[in-house]
Amino acid sequence: MKTTIKLALAAFAVSLGTGLSLAAAPAAENWDNHCTKCHGADGKGQTKVGKKLQLKDYTDAKVQTEMKDEEMLKAINEGVFDNKGKEKMKAFKAELSADEIKDLVAYIRKFKA
Repeated sequence: MKTTIKLALAAFAVSLGTGLSLAAAPAAENWDNHCTKCHGADGKGQTKVGKKLQLKDYTDAKVQTEMKDEEMLKAINEGVFDNKGKEKMKAFKAELSADEIKDLVAYIRKFKA
């Protein structure tokens, strides 16, 4: 009987842990954790790395108009590479769920001035 209770408690603990790990993080939190180092908290890309990579200013209405959601989804999922195949931005499909990536695109859209 004691073994059954221990197994049930262990299964319950694992299910709680799994449920918590599957919860999607808010887009703002994902932006802060994964994007601000290069793109900046304000989305202007004026960080040291952002300037070096000549990143787009997401607050610019023209930039926002030219960016397509499908392109942003692909970039976040698969990463971005230069013409020589060198990685400019890592892929996040292993770290973020499809819904988190979709929410991140919507979050980027909010930078539009």
